[in-house]
Amino acid sequence: MLQEDTTTGHGGPEREELSQTASREPARQNGRARELGWGKRVIVNVCRLLLGLTFVFSGYVKAVDPLGTQYKIQDYLGALGMVSVVPDTVTLALSMILSALEFSLGIFILFAIRRRRVSLLSLLFMAGMTIVTLWVAIANPVSDCGCFGDAVKLTNTQTLVKNIVLLACAAVLMKWPLGMYRFISRSNQWIAINFTILFIFLTGFYCLYTLPIFDFRPYHVGVNILKGMEIPPGAPQPQFETTFILEKNGRREEFSLENYPDSTWQFIDSKTVQTKAGYVPPIHDFSIMMGEGDDITEEVLGKKGYTFLLISPHLGKADDSNFGDIDQIYEYAQQEKIPFYCLTASSEKEIAHWENITGAEYPFCLTDETTLKTVIRSNPGLLLLKDGTIIRKWSHNMLPGSDELKGPIDRLPIGQMPRDSVAKTITSVMLWFFLPLILLTLADRTWAWSKVVRRKTRLLSIRKQRRGMTESE
Repeated sequence: MLQEDTTTGHGGPEREELSQTASREPARQNGRARELGWGKRVIVNVCRLLLGLTFVFSGYVKAVDPLGTQYKIQDYLGALGMVSVVPDTVTLALSMILSALEFSLGIFILFAIRRRRVSLLSLLFMAGMTIVTLWVAIANPVSDCGCFGDAVKLTNTQTLVKNIVLLACAAVLMKWPLGMYRFISRSNQWIAINFTILFIFLTGFYCLYTLPIFDFRPYHVGVNILKGMEIPPGAPQPQFETTFILEKNGRREEFSLENYPDSTWQFIDSKTVQTKAGYVPPIHDFSIMMGEGDDITEEVLGKKGYTFLLISPHLGKADDSNFGDIDQIYEYAQQEKIPFYCLTASSEKEIAHWENITGAEYPFCLTDETTLKTVIRSNPGLLLLKDGTIIRKWSHNMLPGSDELKGPIDRLPIGQMPRDSVAKTITSVMLWFFLPLILLTLADRTWAWSKVVRRKTRLLSIRKQRRGMTESE
């Protein structure tokens, strides 16, 4: 009788619940991380931070500039001779998907969401990217891989090294995925998954409709274009080496200026190569040419006061749904005696077609296509200069309306430098995305810890009851 009370009456239920709690607690807190030594756990979580933060940064800077990412994809397709085969809609969709995939994987890694599956996807993604960058490093089809958009420029070799390191990190996470400490319980991870995917796609669509909320290009608001083209005194100059190919008695040899031979040698050819790069100013390819061939760059950029520049790389592909707003702005510019130019790389036929469908009367000037795509991510887009400095940029979807064009421009809000700062924009992003995720994490952890406390309290109560029953017997 005593033996039965000891095994089933007193110890059985208490030991069973304690055993269940002990078996559930490690899975709830950290999966199987406790099975790993502390050294392996440190390595796993260092790799997790490195890979996750890189993915988040890379994906986000692509998402805020979807057209820039599309242009980079088209550069790769051009190197493969496929740019005319793949439609623009497909490359734009690939741009959005690529940025969303990188950003989402980064967030999921940092918060240890679906650890096994995300680790596998990350490893496959990095394996594919490493193969691509190996080809880029060897063949050099593009000068910049575009991994971090226009925010950070890396050489092709640096990109390959970076991807090899990240591939190693992804392999470590694939080896020990449960070594990543989980911040959000499995039952609530769907909230973070859907919120992350929705946020990054909405960010991309918003920046596509308006303009990138972060502008890392040389033509951002606040830049004086002429000053951006200047080469500072004492800046390193590019160095070149010329080699001469000469022939004598049927024998050809190469000579430099230092060992140039006598006149008995016959000149055949020469070649000049750049041996050392010099200083390249942030803006080095901007020019404004009239149709007759006159260069008016200095005249436009050096003018005191305001100037409107309508930007369209190709008028044949430009959105003409808001041409009425453009004409209204041009009429306002005429009324206020503000110069207004349209900069384009279009052919005469495209310009004539645009004039026919929109009734445009403003002058058209020629500028390099790549430069125009860099100036503003909208076709068409509008710039407002003041003393050669960019003070406003608008996409064709967000052009100033008639209510914003009443009175002298120097007295209007659009005629002033915007007060929005990078710090303010970063704060907004933190409040809209990271704060909700952090609050979700805190709520989830609080709920998990409260369950542990309640379970321990219940076990203590059971233990007291059992002890009281034993004493009463």
